Amino acid sequence: MNPHADDSTREIWNRSQSSRWMLAVGAIMAGGLIVLAVVDAAYRAVSLAVLIAAAAFLVTGAIKVTVSPRGVTVASVLAPFLRRNITMDRIERATARWTRPMEIGGWGYRWKPGLWAVSLRKGDALWLELTRGTRFVITIDDAQTAAELVNRYLPTRP
Repeated sequence: MNPHADDSTREIWNRSQSSRWMLAVGAIMAGGLIVLAVVDAAYRAVSLAVLIAAAAFLVTGAIKVTVSPRGVTVASVLAPFLRRNITMDRIERATARWTRPMEIGGWGYRWKPGLWAVSLRKGDALWLELTRGTRFVITIDDAQTAAELVNRYLPTRP
């Protein structure tokens, strides 16, 4: 049976994940840089430029992951317009396994040849094997359920 044929068979999986330390570092850094920019004009340009690093911690420190018949979406909780959507036709298969941040490049939104990742902690991770030969990894609780749902929604390939 094609899961796309009947709306009553569609299931959507959502989970949120956050990293307290990333959010705390981003907030403290942002607050300090803004105060420095206001108090001392000599450091204003540098403070505002470095504020981008603080924003990166805040934007990637909390995510929401959704699996639906359309695909897998990873969005920032604090800036939901910043999202990565991977449609089902771009996914070869999905698996789940225990993952450490250092094996996928560290914490936050990461890239290394052949791999993209959103990593906020060690633990369960959803591993997507993409049709172009790369992988996309998301550390998220209950990754096994997400992987099973992704595999159920994958289009039948000839």
